[in-house]
Amino acid sequence: MDSASSGFNRPDPGPSSSAVASVAESSSQQPSRYESQKRRDWSTFLQYLKNHKPPLTLSWCSGAHVIEFLKYLDQFGKTKVHVTACPYFGHQNPPSPCACPLKQAWGSLDALIGRLRAAYEENGGRPDSNPFAARAVRIYLREVREGQAKARGIPYEKKKRKRPPPSVTEMVVPSTGSGGGDGEAAP
Repeated sequence: MDSASSGFNRPDPGPSSSAVASVAESSSQQPSRYESQKRRDWSTFLQYLKNHKPPLTLSWCSGAHVIEFLKYLDQFGKTKVHVTACPYFGHQNPPSPCACPLKQAWGSLDALIGRLRAAYEENGGRPDSNPFAARAVRIYLREVREGQAKARGIPYEKKKRKRPPPSVTEMVVPSTGSGGGDGEAAP
């Protein structure tokens, strides 16, 4: 007898045990490394906004605040970036230590911005107002990449697109017929 036919108003017993098992199973799965890092980065950025003087809300955050956050992170960096006055500026493998600052590596910053850009949109932000996608942030990252490359003596040149080799139908085949063509050798 079910609750409707018995006349008693019993509470709904809830989902079946198989549904509960599948929910428990899915919640026990660990998020991927990327998802875990993205969540950590997002909470770090929100904490940064909260501690900002004056405190900022996400809706007031701009590309300038994102760049300020990236510069703040430099204090935790592990990549030696030689200043122009350093005798090892432009050397890939300096022979001895120097007093140049440690900063965040460009690749780390680039990956961080990618994760924060995704997290912003996953947390309800509109793509057209995403501060992590701001032009100023892209320019800043490009300058960091180029500056670190110069400091290490590694040229970062824009990769040129490789053009596919011409196909047989596109090749020009010289004619071999007589007709006094230009530049033909005499037999």
